[in-house]
Amino acid sequence: MSNKMKISIRFFNDREVRAVWDDENSKWWFSVLDIVAVLTDQNNYTKTRNYWKYLKAKLKKENSELVSATTQLKLMAKDGKRYLSDVLDYNGIIALGKEFPGKKANRFIEWFTYSDESIDGKSKAKAYALFDSTIIHSIEVGTLKGLKQIHAYLFGGLYDFAGQIRQKNISKGGFQFATARFLGETLHQIETMPENTFDEIADKYIEMNIAHPFMEGNGRSTRIWLDMILKKRLKRCVDWSQITKQNYMNAMIMSPTKSEILKTLLKNALTTKINDLEMFMKGIDYSYYYEEN
Repeated sequence: MSNKMKISIRFFNDREVRAVWDDENSKWWFSVLDIVAVLTDQNNYTKTRNYWKYLKAKLKKENSELVSATTQLKLMAKDGKRYLSDVLDYNGIIALGKEFPGKKANRFIEWFTYSDESIDGKSKAKAYALFDSTIIHSIEVGTLKGLKQIHAYLFGGLYDFAGQIRQKNISKGGFQFATARFLGETLHQIETMPENTFDEIADKYIEMNIAHPFMEGNGRSTRIWLDMILKKRLKRCVDWSQITKQNYMNAMIMSPTKSEILKTLLKNALTTKINDLEMFMKGIDYSYYYEEN
């Protein structure tokens, strides 16, 4: 397997499921312990590991192919170090899920089989590819055109309005985004906002979120847009894994009147790892997770 591993995080019921991309075989390998923790609703690592040990021994006695399909790869733990962990591929995870009776296992299998085939799943795969593509170097930084380029790349072929400014008024949770009639003018004003300091960049990001230029996919596009500005101007990007979904959503709701809450969240999560593939992948994982209902 290549040294330049792609690491991904999926979320089920707000729990992390770690995955590693295998270039040689063109497939994802998923952490068995993460899935056992999800299916047993267990927070205790030792209990999860012991349960998997017991289940593996039971399956081995039954000559289950699941045990022979299990391999080991190094996965990042909470302490920041990598440890050899049991992993299974897509088919292995489906088979593992079937070893757990009940509605939760069925829901997990349904989520797992659906997630990569949904619009978000396909768009997320495109977002991953952005890091290694030459397209990222042709995207304008900090401009409306650049944001439209990002949106068109993420959602091209998935939405017929990919990369196009909306013509309709939209609202979310009772909040009315910028009126479509004046949207062109509003976006032009945002585009001309300065972006020399962190505060200026954060203000520009907040205003772009209030404008909400697209019918769908605003958050996912603007977070990449924000990171590209931070990278160019400050040689920083956001480590989105440091910001919980609830904190981010609350801060975004408050941002039109109390921008300091969001600014503090973002500032505390800044990192210098601007050329790190794993940081980029993790950012995409969390960005798409924020948008899940």
